[in-house]
Amino acid sequence: MGLNRLAHRSEWGAGILGGMNILITGGCGFLGARLARTLLSQGSLSIAGAPAQAIESITLADRAPPPADLAADQRVRFAGGDLNEQIAAGSLPAKGTDAVFHLAAAVSGECEADFDLGMHSNLDATRALLDACRALGTKPTFVFASSLAVFGNLPGQPLPELIEDFTLPTPQSSYGIQKFIGEQLVADFTRKGFVRGRSVRLMTVSVRPGKPNGAASSFLSGMIREPLAGQSAACPVPPETLVALSSPARTIDGIIRAARATDTEWGPPTGVNLPSLRITVGEMAQALERVAGKAATELLDWTPDPAILRLVKTWPGNVASARARALGLQADTEFESVVRDYVRENPGAIKLPLR
Repeated sequence: MGLNRLAHRSEWGAGILGGMNILITGGCGFLGARLARTLLSQGSLSIAGAPAQAIESITLADRAPPPADLAADQRVRFAGGDLNEQIAAGSLPAKGTDAVFHLAAAVSGECEADFDLGMHSNLDATRALLDACRALGTKPTFVFASSLAVFGNLPGQPLPELIEDFTLPTPQSSYGIQKFIGEQLVADFTRKGFVRGRSVRLMTVSVRPGKPNGAASSFLSGMIREPLAGQSAACPVPPETLVALSSPARTIDGIIRAARATDTEWGPPTGVNLPSLRITVGEMAQALERVAGKAATELLDWTPDPAILRLVKTWPGNVASARARALGLQADTEFESVVRDYVRENPGAIKLPLR
């Protein structure tokens, strides 16, 4: 069984029969693939408080093909190509789709460098996907991956010390603007009864495996991942910089819980802050040293990068998550355990001796 079987499944575009049918955009990226694996391992999903149904299919929409383990699962279908083009062609979302996890996005650094890319990938695709879900006529559950970047220090009007679920977003990047507009679109499509919308504001996810991406926050994984692999890594902001982090496992917990929540549990159709670990970049480096010693932290390059610092300085580090906690979600308690989880899950990427 290979990717050709997955890439040319015209029959599922006309309709999917059976149990729970799920679409994950950005489904072959790190978070999308991890979400798919978690759902497939569970084998079933309850959405909006309804009884759990066995998962019949998960469609992974992405430009890149799925990892081999997902490609080998009979429940997985791959929809390759530009998301806007697939939606315009009527192939996504397929008839019978019960839940959509919209994770696909151009990341923060890319959006600052290429305005049109961000508008096409983040704003246009979100609007088009919501319109396509409306056309299904079945009110699918729509989980939108928003971002902490919807909050930013407005020049002359800094953010409050504590960011709460209902703090007014004042994004200071194209990416943050696009995510906030996406939240508002999801809220209005929910208000009109076209979808059952759930916007979750993801914290910076660390530690991500693999290669660096174009996100301004990418260094918050790279400063752990690269030294553990025996490579140098940039820390382009001062050690005292405060950030709000979430491990991959906690992030996936939040995304799935959003789909499971009843309308009453969820409350207003506005964005929910997922729980975060409040930590400085210097404290992250200290956790790395406790795991892998000074040989790891000596690989960190603290040379400032003005472009990254300009964006990161606008992001809040002290974020409350009352609505998420009411849903039973919890933050990571300390970063050293997050680093050790990364080591346990990615043994082939670790080159330094560990403590």
